[in-house]
Order: sequence, then C-alpha cells, then structure tokens
Amino acid sequence: MNIALVGASGFVGSAILKEALNRGHKVTAIVRHPEKITIHHDHLTIEKADVLDADQVTKAVNRKDAVISAYNSGWTNPDIYAEFLKGSQSIQAGIKASDVKRYLVIGGAGSLEVAPGVQAVDTPDFPTAYKPGATAARDYLNILKEEKNLDWTFFSPAFEMGPQTSGVRKGVYRTSLDTPVFDTDGRSILSVEDLAVAIIDELENAKHVKQRFTAGY
Repeated sequence: MNIALVGASGFVGSAILKEALNRGHKVTAIVRHPEKITIHHDHLTIEKADVLDADQVTKAVNRKDAVISAYNSGWTNPDIYAEFLKGSQSIQAGIKASDVKRYLVIGGAGSLEVAPGVQAVDTPDFPTAYKPGATAARDYLNILKEEKNLDWTFFSPAFEMGPQTSGVRKGVYRTSLDTPVFDTDGRSILSVEDLAVAIIDELENAKHVKQRFTAGY
C-alpha cells in the first residue's frame, strides 16, 4: 500500500515506519524536521509539513491509500492537552479534504476501562504527569467516534509501552476493544515493535474500522 505516516520520527512513529517498509509498503513520512529521519529506503519519501495546518496535511496525504497518525505534541509540553487536540483535529480535517478514507490513529491507554464505566485516566493512581496527554487522547477518541466520512481506527497502547519494553518483536499479540489486555502476571504490556506489528496488521486487514482497539501479550 501507499501510506502517509504522520509523526514518523517519534518513538512510536519510527517503529511503525520500520515495520511498514519491511513489509513492502510505500511510506511518505510527514514530519516537521526531516533531518530526524536518518534511514534511507527506496520506498520512503520524506515530506516536511506542519500538521497544525490542515491544508498542508491535505497536500501531503493526497493520493495515498491510508494515513497513519502517530502524532504527539510532546509529553513534556506544558500545553499538551490543547495542542494535541488541535493537531489531531487538523490532521483529521486535512485528511477529510483529501481523497483518502482510511485513517489509523495511535492514541493513549488512559481511556481503557479498568472497571465497568471507569477509565484508567480517571482513577486516583493514574500518573499525574501523563494525565493531560491521556485526557487529550481520550477526548479526541470521543470526537473521532462522531466521524462519519472516514474509515477510522483508534489504537490504545498497552499500559506498559515505553523504552523499557522496546527491543522485542514477537509478532504475536492479543486484542481487545475497550478493556486492557493483561498477561498471566496481570500486566498490560506490549513492545513498541509489536505495537507497530498490530498497526500494520490493521492496515492490511481492516478488522477494526470505526472502532477503538488495544493489544497486549
């Protein structure tokens, strides 16, 4: 497939970029800083664009089969909540103005339900430092649920998905919709490499159109 990948230079985006290229897809990496993409590949095109400008998004994604967004406004950004929502809605608007219908979003785990009707981000033990970003991703999921024209999918990572879990690509995982996937030790864990596997699997097989899903071991 010919795909556009927003945020291709980030922690999650770079893993998705590698997985997509290794599986034979053509990728246009949409980034603010092209110099951060250091790999070279015959199927890779790098395009500089500001996702806060919907017109730039439209131009960058036009004539693609799908768009994957790994956009993140930065966990240390003091205005992460507002900027994440602004950027995500700009990306969505830009795609809607293009000829692309398939849209995959990597969001947050905070909106997963840890008890009936109780999302992780609303529990007392949820880390304070991550709450603004997690709340923004939760609120964007609610916006996306109202989207009628795009064939969207929203992916929530496992609770444990960071540098400490990276470096392993098992190629297998289990999925769920609105509740975390726990292993036999009660951990919700997935490497960034296997997050990328799950995303490209969804790209290729479209099992969760107009749905949120998550994955874990």
